[in-house]
Amino acid sequence: MSLNKGKDKRVESDLIGKKELSVEAYYGINTLRAMENFSLSSFRVHPELIKGIAAVKKAAAITNQQLDLLPAKKAEAVIQACEEIMEGGLREEFKLDAYQGGAGTSTNMMLNEVIANRALEIMGEKKGSYQLIHPNDDVNKGQSTNDVYPTALRIAVLKLLAPLTDSFASLQGALQEKEKEFAEVVKLGRTQLQDALPITLGQEFAAYAEAIGRDRWRLYKIEERLKKTNLGGTAIGTGLNTPRLISLKFTSNYGR
Repeated sequence: MSLNKGKDKRVESDLIGKKELSVEAYYGINTLRAMENFSLSSFRVHPELIKGIAAVKKAAAITNQQLDLLPAKKAEAVIQACEEIMEGGLREEFKLDAYQGGAGTSTNMMLNEVIANRALEIMGEKKGSYQLIHPNDDVNKGQSTNDVYPTALRIAVLKLLAPLTDSFASLQGALQEKEKEFAEVVKLGRTQLQDALPITLGQEFAAYAEAIGRDRWRLYKIEERLKKTNLGGTAIGTGLNTPRLISLKFTSNYGR
């Protein structure tokens, strides 16, 4: 619930009490309390994790609209807000410290509030008008931090792994070129710091390339495992208070 106070402030309330926020702020009372509680470092939540959570919220909005749990007008505004965040928008609104308690609850609530207030703005309404679009009841519908956060973290890791995988491929290719270039260069191999048997320099580089190739395979297997999510499990994995089809629909709507 929010109350108006002057031109430059708004007041939001929760079960603990009330807090003043700037009328320009997209975050809300939960984020403000978390900022006060977890002022521990100069590091903010990683941008890719923010984008990952926004992607989950977008998939959830599409799903809830398809299941007639969220009116089209609300869903469209939430989806647009999520897409803006996924493209890097509203970055300065995500002020939370990266180090925090609560298993990511504060980060999840920060996204819920920023998305809700941006969606309200898209609809031509004032920030904090949660009776129209609510951070919990609408943006977080059918979700819990316990399924949103690990799913978003996997999305973020997959995005960050992509350039690493490309670098490994380039390194393996470069080593294989050296394998060919040095195919006729004969040298002594060494074991226990002693000269041992003849080997070509090309064979040594082939071994380096093979080692990198095995690591590329490990990265691929990691990526495959990271593609499994627990969306729809809600707080403890049972999916309580959510439709049975929501998990499948969440997954199918991710990436749309």
